[in-house]
Amino acid sequence: MTGREFHGPNLGYVLELYEEYRRDPAAVDEELREFFEGWVPGEPAADGVRAGVDVEKVVAAARYFRCIRDFGHTAARLDPLGSEPAGDPTLDPEFHGITEGELENLPATIPGGPVSGRVSNAREAARELRRIYCGTTGYDFSHIYRPEERTWLRDAVESERFKEELQGEDALRLLRRLTRVDTFEKYLHRTFLGQKRFSVEGTDVVVPMLNTLVRAANEAEIPEVVMGMAHRGRLNVLAHVLNKPYQKIFGEFEQKGGDSAVSENEGQGWVGDVKYHLGIRGFYLEDGEEDSKVLINLAPNPSHLEHVNPVVEGLTRAAQEKRDAAGPPERSDEASMTIVLHGDAAFPGEGIVAETLNLSRLPGYTTGGTIHIIINNQLGFTTEPSDARSTNYASDLAKGFEIPVVHVNADDPEACLAAARMAWAYRETFHKDFMIDLIGYRRWGHNEGDEPAFTQPEMYEKIRNHPPVRQIYARKLEERGIINAEEAERIAREFYERMDEIRKGSAEEDLGSETIEEPYTPLAEIPETGVPVEKLLELNRSLLELPEGFNPEPKLWRLMQKNRGGLDEEGRVDWAHAEALAFASLLADGVPIRLTGQDTERGTFSQRHSVLHDVKTGGRHVPLQALPQARASFAVHNSPLTEAATLGFEYGYSLNAPEALVLWEAQYGDFANVGQAIIDQFISSGHAKWGQSSGLTLLLPHGYEGQGPEHSSARLERYLQLCARENMRVANCTTAAQYFHLLRCQAALLRENPRPLVLMTPKSLLRHPASSSHIRELAEGRFRPVIDDPKARDRRDSVRRLVLCSGKIYVDMDTSDHREEAEDVAIARVELLYPFPEEELARVIDSYPNLREIVWVQEEPRNMGAWFFMEPRLRQLVGGELPISYIGKPARPAPAQGSARFHAREQAGIVRAAFDNVKSSREREVRSVG
Repeated sequence: MTGREFHGPNLGYVLELYEEYRRDPAAVDEELREFFEGWVPGEPAADGVRAGVDVEKVVAAARYFRCIRDFGHTAARLDPLGSEPAGDPTLDPEFHGITEGELENLPATIPGGPVSGRVSNAREAARELRRIYCGTTGYDFSHIYRPEERTWLRDAVESERFKEELQGEDALRLLRRLTRVDTFEKYLHRTFLGQKRFSVEGTDVVVPMLNTLVRAANEAEIPEVVMGMAHRGRLNVLAHVLNKPYQKIFGEFEQKGGDSAVSENEGQGWVGDVKYHLGIRGFYLEDGEEDSKVLINLAPNPSHLEHVNPVVEGLTRAAQEKRDAAGPPERSDEASMTIVLHGDAAFPGEGIVAETLNLSRLPGYTTGGTIHIIINNQLGFTTEPSDARSTNYASDLAKGFEIPVVHVNADDPEACLAAARMAWAYRETFHKDFMIDLIGYRRWGHNEGDEPAFTQPEMYEKIRNHPPVRQIYARKLEERGIINAEEAERIAREFYERMDEIRKGSAEEDLGSETIEEPYTPLAEIPETGVPVEKLLELNRSLLELPEGFNPEPKLWRLMQKNRGGLDEEGRVDWAHAEALAFASLLADGVPIRLTGQDTERGTFSQRHSVLHDVKTGGRHVPLQALPQARASFAVHNSPLTEAATLGFEYGYSLNAPEALVLWEAQYGDFANVGQAIIDQFISSGHAKWGQSSGLTLLLPHGYEGQGPEHSSARLERYLQLCARENMRVANCTTAAQYFHLLRCQAALLRENPRPLVLMTPKSLLRHPASSSHIRELAEGRFRPVIDDPKARDRRDSVRRLVLCSGKIYVDMDTSDHREEAEDVAIARVELLYPFPEEELARVIDSYPNLREIVWVQEEPRNMGAWFFMEPRLRQLVGGELPISYIGKPARPAPAQGSARFHAREQAGIVRAAFDNVKSSREREVRSVG
C-alpha cells in the first residue's frame, strides 16, 4: 500500500483503533469501521516497524463509498419521462479529498460488503457501487437504525440476489402479464369511451409486482393476503390479481342485469357503490392454475383515499389471531399479511397515513410487516409535487418509522420485480414494513374524462410520445433474442380479440351483481341476557384472585376489595363493575373480546383497572385473561393518542372476527370527531355500500359536568343523523344493569344480526349511587329500550306531563328537590335512541290516560343532542293528539360552556323548567338562571 507512512505514535494510534474495532465494531466511526472490515495490518518491516497506512485517504475513500450507498438514489434514473436526477455533491470523490487515481491505488476491501470480492481496487469498487446504487433503482436506507438490518439491506443490494435478467419462458410470462394489463386498459378506453376507470397506465408493472408478492405468500403457505388501495388501477388488479371475470367488469360498464354497484329496489338498505370502489375476496390463481391456497381480500375503499389503510391492518390482525382459548389471543405473523397501494399525493398528504404507520410496531396493532407500494404518477390530480409536499420524495414520511424505501423506475419491470422480492424477504426476515416507491406517470387525466394538458402541457407532451412499458420490455426481449416484434404484437392482438369475444359473447347474459346484496331485515328481538346470581358471584371471586407473589398497588387494591370484594346476593354494582362482570360472563360463554382505546386499560376516569401492575417488579396481571371459567380470549390495549387510524383498525378487525365483541373507547366522546371519516364512510355506511357487516362497539363518554366544550359532548346528534334502515344501534344508558345487558345483547347479535353499536357512556355517573344496580338486575331480564317512571306507577291518572329524556339528565332530574313536588310529571328514559323504540314508547304514552303534553328534555344545546332526531318521530307517534315541546338550552355553535359555575346554574334551570306547572306546550329554552 502506498501513501504516507505512519510510525511511532501515529502508527500506534491506528493500530489502537483497529484493536478497539476488533473488540467492538460500534466503538469506531462508521467510515473506519467499513475500512477495517476488509483491512489486515501489514507485516512488520525489517526494522520491526509495521508498514504505514495513509489513513486520511482510506477514511476519505470509506466516506465516499458510504455516500454512494446512502445518497446514490439521488443520482438514479428513476423517472420514466427522463428528467435529470438531482444528484448529490457527495457523490463526487473530490468532495471527500480523493481522486480517481488515488482510489485506484487503494484496496478493493475498503467499501466492504459483497462488492469487495468482485473488484481489484477501490476505483473499480466505486464504479460497481455507482452501477448498483445509481441505476433504475434507488435504495434509501440511511435512516435504518438497527445495524443488523442495515447489513442485511446492504448485502441484499450489493449481492444483487433479488435481481434477475429473465430469459426464456420467464421473460415471456412477464411480457404476457404486461401485455394483458396494457391491453385491458386500451380495450376499456376504446369500448367505454369517457367512462371513469382510473387507468393504471404508466405504472402497469404494479400488477406483476402484486402477482410476485402473492405467489411468494402462496409458496410460504400464508393463507390470507389483505390488500388496500385507492381507485387507480383497481379494475386491473381485480381482473389480473384476483381474477375477477372480464365479463363481470364489462357488465358493470354496460350495466347488464342492473348496475352491480346500485340497487334499484328503494325498499332495501343496500345502495351500492361505484365499480372502482368495490372489494372482492378470492383465491389467487396464476395463469389458469388452480392449486393456489392463498385467499386475497381486497377491501372496498371510499374516495377518502388512504383511510382504508388502518382498516386492512385490522383485517389482517384479526386473521392472524386465534381467539378460542382463555388468555390473550395467540397471534402468528404468518397467518396473514398486508399489501397497501398508496397514491403519491395522498401518502404524504393524508394524516391517517402517519397514524397507521405508527401502529406498525405497537403490541396491540402490529401485523408483522406491511408491504407498501406508492403508485407514483408524479402528479396529484392537477397539483405538482412542489405544491403537494415539503419532502423530496413522496415516500419520505416512511423514514420517520424506520421503514426501508426502494425507489424504482416503473419502465424497468425486472427491477420492479426485484424490489418486490426484496420487500417480501425483508418482511419475512424482520417482520417490519417495507416501502416501494414505484415512479411512473399517468397516461390520462385524473380520470379518463379529464384533460391533463390544461394544467401540465409539457409533461403530457412527453407522455403522448412515450411508449408503454409493454413495448419497452418487448424491445428489450427482442435485443436478447427471446422474441421478435411480430410475435409481441400478435400477443397483444390476441388478448384484445379475446376481450372483445368475451364482451360480445356475454351481451345477452344477465351478469348479476359482483357484490352480494344482503336483504334488508329488521333487527332481531332483544334477547334474554341475564346471568344467574350464583354465576356472577363466582365470576366476581375469580376476578379478584391474584397470582402467587403478585403485589398490586396497595391503594388501588384496597379500593377494589372495598367496592367489589364484598359483593353478595344483596349487593350493588357500579358501571365499571357491571362491565367487568359482563365481560367475564361473555368469556365464559365462549365470546372473545377485544377492547382498545386511549388509556383504556385503566380507564380515563380510573374506573376500569383491567390491568394490574406489580409495584415491586412492574409485572402485569390481567384478571380477565386469567379467568378460569373463560373459553375465549380477552385482549385489552392502550392505543396511541389517535382516533382515525385506531377506529379504522378496530372496524377492520371486527369484519374479520365476526364472532368477537370488539370495542373501541374514546378518552372523551368528542375525541371521536377526529375519526369522523371512518364513522361516515365505513362504520355507518359499509353495510349499505358493500354488504359489510360490522359489530363494532364504540364507547363514547358523554355528559355535561361543566368541563367545557371539548369534554362534554360525544356529538350524539351526528350518529343519529347517520342512522337509517337500522344500520346502527345508538344508546344512552343510565344504569349499570342496562350497560351489562346491552353488552351481552350486542354479543348475542354478532352472528345473527351484527350492527355497530354507538354507546354514550357516563363520566360522573360511573360511581353515582343512582346509576348503580342491584345484582339481581343483572341476573334477570334483558336490555330495556325505554324505562318508564317507577315513581309514577301509583299515580298514572294524575300525570299531565310526560318528560322524555336520555342519559345523565335523568339522574339530575330524578334527584332534584323539585321531583317530589311535581306529582303531575312523570319521567321516562329513552335508553335506545336508534332503532327508534316506537312500540315501547307508545306503550308508555298510552299508560298515562290524562296526558296533556310530552316534553323532551336534554342538557345539550337545541341543535345538538337527540331533539332534532326525536321531534318528528314523536309527532308521528302521537299523531297530533298531544303537543310535543322542548326544554333545554338554545341552539349554540359550541356544545358546552367553559365555566363550571355557569353550567351548574343553567343545568339547574333546565331541571326546574322540567317540573314547572303544566300550563302550555310552549317550548322552553333555558339560557341562564340568575
